[in-house]
Amino acid sequence: MRSASDPGLREVKAAKKLGADAVELHTGAYANAGFRKKRSELARLRRAALEAHRLGLKVNAGHGLDYENTPAVAKLPYIEELNIGHAIVARAVFAGIRRAVQEMKKRCVTRK
Repeated sequence: MRSASDPGLREVKAAKKLGADAVELHTGAYANAGFRKKRSELARLRRAALEAHRLGLKVNAGHGLDYENTPAVAKLPYIEELNIGHAIVARAVFAGIRRAVQEMKKRCVTRK
């Protein structure tokens, strides 16, 4: 189920109208989606990223991203920044910060 913070075209257009120079696409619904729903949530994020870029907005994404679901979001067009600090810090508890960052970077390298 989508929450009020989940991105849609209406919210992206409203951000532009209000004078924002960037949007952060809330990826929580995608991160929490079951196997069958993940594809449609990713498509919704893609549409929002495309619209934001078309409107001249910088596009960021985050919330609920982890080592497994981040690569698909990182591959979306026009995503400039991913907010994945929570996942990295949680992994660092067991693997150390250097290894945690390296592992996440490997997952995001295939971005474009």
